[in-house]
Amino acid sequence: MRIGTWNLAGSWSDAHAALIDGEDCDVWLLTEVPDKTVLDGFDVHRSASPMRPWKSWAAVASRRSLCALADPHPASAAAVVDGVTFVSSILPWKGCGGSAPWVGETHADRTLAAVTALRGRFDEISGSALIWGGDWNHALAGRETAGSMAGRHHIERVLAGVGLHVPTALLAHGIPGLLSIDHIAVPRSMHVEGAHRVGAAVAGKRLSDHDAYVVSVSATRP
Repeated sequence: MRIGTWNLAGSWSDAHAALIDGEDCDVWLLTEVPDKTVLDGFDVHRSASPMRPWKSWAAVASRRSLCALADPHPASAAAVVDGVTFVSSILPWKGCGGSAPWVGETHADRTLAAVTALRGRFDEISGSALIWGGDWNHALAGRETAGSMAGRHHIERVLAGVGLHVPTALLAHGIPGLLSIDHIAVPRSMHVEGAHRVGAAVAGKRLSDHDAYVVSVSATRP
């Protein structure tokens, strides 16, 4: 199975569609998804709360039929595909402020509130593997510029608590010298066959300020 994540930054064009098609993913965990996004051959479920009047916080897109779930957080979307629960999330970034859907005085507080809400829903999942991804606005190694070190620790505690690991953690950011803030986390029981970054530029023109990331897994470790 191939899973991709990409923050579309509210943009959509034929070039965006071509990048997604070219990666041949089974499931995409998308964020900042404009209303005009059209994914031929995909079943798509968006978060109910809009990020802006013209774009959704997050979406799960699957080549196979999906069963939409209630949003585990206003900035997340969730769906079940072939017995696997997929969650696509945006987490707080430095400077996001404390207005809805974020709760708390500091960035670390806002991250804690968001991942605590998500963890509560993760714990309710029964009989289903969990794959969680999206724009977490935190590196999980190295320098931290988009989020906070305290926020990173809150995310890491949730990952450990639900038995997930993050094959994207050491992949490069589009900015040289930084590591990705867009992630895909998979169960430790799954075998990771590969993970890579997809440069989000065509002929030198950026399609998004985020690159895309793809992880390939098989159901169980060999």
